[in-house]
Amino acid sequence: MKTNKYGPFVGRVAALIAMAFALPCGLPGQTASARSSGGSGTSATQWSVQVDQIDANNLDLSYSFQIAIYENLLVELNKTKQFQQVFRDGDRRARELPKLLVLKTTVEQYTPGSETRRAVTTVSGATKLTVRSQLFTREGKVVLERTVAGNVRFFGSNLRATHNLARNVAKTIKQSPSLGSAVAFGATQAGFRG
Repeated sequence: MKTNKYGPFVGRVAALIAMAFALPCGLPGQTASARSSGGSGTSATQWSVQVDQIDANNLDLSYSFQIAIYENLLVELNKTKQFQQVFRDGDRRARELPKLLVLKTTVEQYTPGSETRRAVTTVSGATKLTVRSQLFTREGKVVLERTVAGNVRFFGSNLRATHNLARNVAKTIKQSPSLGSAVAFGATQAGFRG
């Protein structure tokens, strides 16, 4: 009997798609009250963020990777407790908020890897993703723009790169002193880039 070499991958993609449709519009903890970030006065916790769909930028990036980046971004941004609420793209509740930032993520580079190659030789087969992340105010002013990478070099599935990427994006936003400054001033400085 011949086995299907794509069996585990297809199963993972199907699970991701099922998860995307099964989840309600919000994730647990999205409406948690704002928490201060150590009293620095430059926290973004009074702001909420809406995560826009991933822009694949005409790259050959499979839809499962786009969904995985998006879902992982929602989870990782919630974990930072940097924002009062984290909204999905199109959530009507976000329209009502006066202090809303919008996260746009554009894939700039994608190198597909090989789980088999990584398992056999740890020097090849890495999956690499590089994105440009931008936080905008409702008026379209950029308050943060960074290029962030995520990859899986050794063991793990190719989709692990999306988790690493989302974690790095959330970490970059949380650690950005320029974001705190821009948000503290109401993000009123046109063209401000962190």
